[in-house]
Amino acid sequence: MSITRRLFRSKPRPRIAESPPINYLDLRRKAYYIVASVEVGNSTTKSILTATNMKYGQTEIVNKTIKMTRDVRPPRPDEEVFGRTLCGTPLTRDSVAELVRDTLLESHQKARLDLKKDLHFVVRSTGVVAGFDSPDEVGIFVQALADGCLIAGVPPRLMTPAMSIQNIIGKFKPYSQIEKIVFNGPVASVFPPKGSTGVEIVANEMEGELATAGIKEGSKWTDVDFRNPCLCLDFGTTLDGRITSADLPYASTIGNFCGLAGAVPDAVIQGTGLVDPQKGTVLDIFEQKKIKIDKNAREYGAMIDEQTMIEKVPVGRTRYGSVPVDPAAAQQIGVVLIGCDVGENGSKLHRLSEIGGEIYRDRGLKTLFGAIDVAAALAARRMIRVAMDEGLATDKTAIGITGRAGISGKKPALILEEIVKLGLYDEPEKNVVFVDDGLARGAAVMARCMNSMGTPKHPLGGVRGGRCILKQRMDYESRNI
Repeated sequence: MSITRRLFRSKPRPRIAESPPINYLDLRRKAYYIVASVEVGNSTTKSILTATNMKYGQTEIVNKTIKMTRDVRPPRPDEEVFGRTLCGTPLTRDSVAELVRDTLLESHQKARLDLKKDLHFVVRSTGVVAGFDSPDEVGIFVQALADGCLIAGVPPRLMTPAMSIQNIIGKFKPYSQIEKIVFNGPVASVFPPKGSTGVEIVANEMEGELATAGIKEGSKWTDVDFRNPCLCLDFGTTLDGRITSADLPYASTIGNFCGLAGAVPDAVIQGTGLVDPQKGTVLDIFEQKKIKIDKNAREYGAMIDEQTMIEKVPVGRTRYGSVPVDPAAAQQIGVVLIGCDVGENGSKLHRLSEIGGEIYRDRGLKTLFGAIDVAAALAARRMIRVAMDEGLATDKTAIGITGRAGISGKKPALILEEIVKLGLYDEPEKNVVFVDDGLARGAAVMARCMNSMGTPKHPLGGVRGGRCILKQRMDYESRNI
């Protein structure tokens, strides 16, 4: 874009996906596919119920029940602690299962839905694996998630894909292509890193998969075509996300993000004395408080940003930002890992707490929250810059942001402002989208993919500006059976 056009064009407005309130009567009368996304993260545990209108492929949030993971009950004397969250909360198989059960049941009760009659599928995910040491611990956690769903009353068939059209509920059969294609791994037309499930090279790759799919769905509520090639950033407590190619019919994962995200502002807040100095989070005190973006906020935001390291993960690291990684294996299969850390595996987070205390004492909460938002925007720009330098992001690449540390407050406008500075697009606002509850929306997409249900007139797969890829998928599968 020319300098003259940049000077005289109006300030771009961020595209933020927002679905309207759902009509509860429609849930039973129309073809709404109801999915429960059960997420146990380092900070929060959620049961988010979504309903997808199968005619248009748009997903709406029915209910969102959120609990703090740190409030999981303490281990009993006879229980084995198999892992801990990023802030050190101990976890046992039964305590996690009970937390999942209670959250899932509460969400259905609030939504006035019958878990056994109204629910169509359940997808489980976790970001807590970032703090684990072995695959065995990850396996126990996955089992605990399943246990929680089962003791809540979820039938096992709602957690596994259909094997034939006979297993599809009657009103959804017209929307299933299971007799033409089968689910062979790609969610929203993206393969995980070649030769692996993804978790071999970065522990929370599944979260990146769900977030990418969720942003693809959420973008349907905006004018941004967020299909391949795309770059997804999910700013949970830990960072995850994907970069995809433009291959057809299925794109490849060519990049993954990992490390610290929401843990950065959490550390800043822990220095104020307003929250627990070890387990406190921004969520404890934010609640849409006023935010001041002025010279002071920008200067403090830059101070926070200076403490973070954002780079291509060096070969030889086994963890980055506490997330288990294997950059050598990633390099062998052509995937670039981009990480965010503070010190080594969070070793210098205490410096952020010191900065947070200084801001709060000298300038107050409004400036503190402003500085946090500025720092998030600067970090996002640096991550995208690394992707550009590695040849993974071009002007054809859509950018999507989700997660609590990426879409709250004034972050969307500030992040878009920083992306404009990269000079990547002529019209940044038509290439960048912000989506709430990316993981939950992604769970809704995964459930549909696993049951070969789609909306050809409103496709999630394929490339930006392109048509539905059903025919190409059928040809591809006929050649690769």
